[in-house]
Amino acid sequence: MSLDLIVPPSNPNPRIENEASIIARQKLKTKARRRNIWLLRLAIVVVWLGSWELAGRYWIDPFFYSMPSKIWERLVEWFTTGTDFGSIWYQILVTVEEAVLGFVLGAILGVVFGVVLGRSQYLADVLAPFIKAANALPRIVLAALFVIWFGLGMSSKVATVVVLVFFAVFFNAFTGAREVDRNLIDNARILGASRWAVLRSIVLPSATSWILSSLHVAFGFALIGAVVGEYTGAKAGMGFLIANAQGTFDTAGVYAGMLIVTVVALLAEWGIGTAESRLLRWRPQITTQAGAVI
Repeated sequence: MSLDLIVPPSNPNPRIENEASIIARQKLKTKARRRNIWLLRLAIVVVWLGSWELAGRYWIDPFFYSMPSKIWERLVEWFTTGTDFGSIWYQILVTVEEAVLGFVLGAILGVVFGVVLGRSQYLADVLAPFIKAANALPRIVLAALFVIWFGLGMSSKVATVVVLVFFAVFFNAFTGAREVDRNLIDNARILGASRWAVLRSIVLPSATSWILSSLHVAFGFALIGAVVGEYTGAKAGMGFLIANAQGTFDTAGVYAGMLIVTVVALLAEWGIGTAESRLLRWRPQITTQAGAVI
C-alpha cells in the first residue's frame, strides 16, 4: 500500500505588511527600548542611593560621607527657608549669569579665532606656540589671578569662564574650518565668490557641526569656571555656598550644592541639544540597528 504525502494547505490569504504597519511596529520597538532604558536608569539610581543610605546608617560615618536623606533635608531647607546668605534662587541666578555671560563671550571668541586661524595657515603657524602655551596654563591659578585683578565681583568669574570656554570651542572651530572640502571652495572662487562669501556660505556651515558639538562640553566648562571662581573668592553663588559648607564641615550642603549645579548643567545640555537638532535639520539622520536615531 502506498503512503500518501501529506502537504499542509497553503495560506490562501498571506499577510502582506504595508509601509504603515512596518513604521508602526518600528515605533513600538523604539518606544519600548526607550522605556527599558529609563527603567534601567531608574533602577541604577535607586540601587545607588539605597546602598549609600544603608552604608551611612550602619557602616560609614555620615559626618564625612553624609547620606541621601540628609542631602534631601538640606535641599528642602534651602528651597523653603533659604540659605544663610539669602535665597537659594539668588545663588543659582548668580552662578548661571556668570556662566552664561562667559559662555557667550568665550564661544564667540573661540569661533572667530578658530575659523580665522583654520583658514589661514600662516597665522596658525605664527600663533601656534602661544595658543598651546596659553592652553597649558592651570585654570585654578588663573582664577586666583582674576580675583586679584578684577575683585570678588562678577568680572573675575566671567573671565575664568571665558578662558575655559574659549579653548573648548576654538580647537573644534579650527578643525572644522580645516576640514572643509577644498573643491567646494575652489568652485566658489571660480564662480566669483569673495573670501567673505566663501567664509559665510561654505566654511561656517561646514564647521557648524564641529562648533555645536563643542558647545555641549563648553557649557559644562562654563559652570565649572563659575563655581571655581566663586570657590576661590566671591560674595554669592553656588561655588561660594559650597565653599561655605565645606568650611563649616557641612557635607550634606556640599553634596546639595553639587547636585544643584548638576541639574543646571543637564538643563543647559538639553537646551543646547534641542538647538543643535533644529540647526542641523539638513543633516541626514543615521539609524542604528537597534532603532536609535543619531
